[in-house]
Amino acid sequence: MTSAYSDDDDSAIEPMTTRGRDWPCLRQFVVFLENRVGSLHDLLRRVERSDLKIVALSILDSSDCAVARIIVDNYERAQELLTFAGMHFFETDVIGVLLPVNDQPHTSLLAALMSAELNVQYVYPMMYRRNGRGAVAVFVEEKEETLRVLKERQFETVTEDDLLHFDEFF
Repeated sequence: MTSAYSDDDDSAIEPMTTRGRDWPCLRQFVVFLENRVGSLHDLLRRVERSDLKIVALSILDSSDCAVARIIVDNYERAQELLTFAGMHFFETDVIGVLLPVNDQPHTSLLAALMSAELNVQYVYPMMYRRNGRGAVAVFVEEKEETLRVLKERQFETVTEDDLLHFDEFF
């Protein structure tokens, strides 16, 4: 068991969590839905009724169920909402990346990651914009290496702080 106090003196040490660090990933919720009329509507109604902005949404569909990947502007509120609603979900980190200003922004981004031999498992668009530039959510297993490559190649990331304090959505 870890103590909130140091062994050297009795001064309090603040506990450090992932959310307290400068971690440039976004938290996505992966919500399992019954594949029936209205289940996606119910999820989105709950989220938007709680004054949360849906920043990204991707749906995977099969004959038995559907899976909604969703990113919102306030992670903590959405986590509470989904938990109290009894929804079946898990959370994972994705990297929000602003698309570069060129003729082939998606190709440029994926070429940078491919040249570093990083496997992109999926990408989907975000409704977040900064200075007229769109953004995408990228899921990779090697997040730290991907972040290093993106920084090295001068790509800009989107953080949770950006989503909370910036209001250029479309």
